[in-house]
Amino acid sequence: MLAKRIIPCLDVKDGRTVKGVNFVDLRDAGDPVELAWQYSEQGADELVFLDITATHEKRKTTIELVKAVARQVNIPFTIGGGINELSDAEVLLNAGADKISINSAAVRNPTLIDELARSFGRQFVVIAIDTRVVDGKNFVFLRGGREKTDIETEEWVKEAEQRGAGEILLTSMDHDGTKNGFDNTFLKKINDTINIPLIASGGAGQQQHFVDVFQQTDVDAALAASVFHYGEILIPELKETLRTNGIVVR
Repeated sequence: MLAKRIIPCLDVKDGRTVKGVNFVDLRDAGDPVELAWQYSEQGADELVFLDITATHEKRKTTIELVKAVARQVNIPFTIGGGINELSDAEVLLNAGADKISINSAAVRNPTLIDELARSFGRQFVVIAIDTRVVDGKNFVFLRGGREKTDIETEEWVKEAEQRGAGEILLTSMDHDGTKNGFDNTFLKKINDTINIPLIASGGAGQQQHFVDVFQQTDVDAALAASVFHYGEILIPELKETLRTNGIVVR
């Protein structure tokens, strides 16, 4: 069995880490480079940085942040936000990122997934999907959750895999920041239909939620933000709890 991964996510706005509930009411959570170093020391398996206003404000992701993080940490990290073309991804790779995450740009121009996979390899391409239930169905949302599409999430996940996505980062907007647990029913449904790694995101509030998501859905990784940022869950303790429950971690 492959070891399950624990991934802290740092939402970055104006150079600071922020966290909200259901994508709104953002509050400061610290310096992203300092947090990255702390998580690396604690035993996080990977990190994800999302410049949450880059697409919205039509800005490019901060190259200097990537360089600073690459100097500080020795674990893989993914960067997302404002990546619209191959040249954006290339700059981030050269600055030290291990993977890039695209969301809105992939939906608007699906061939970008094909191009990225061809140019850099599938393992470099993470497709981030923000999903929310509307009238009983899960739909894809864009622009940091501001814009609903008519695309059903399950269909988009399948297309992303076919086009060359190496990994899917699936965030439940309904669960995000609520600390009531991951959307395990939907995550299992998605995980059963794809052959690439799935990262669960949205809803972690306690250690048991991580146990539940791995046991009930068999996702490859679980991502969280505020519970790590504010010290509510410590990664070494979380990994010990997972081991106690028979879940293989690094």
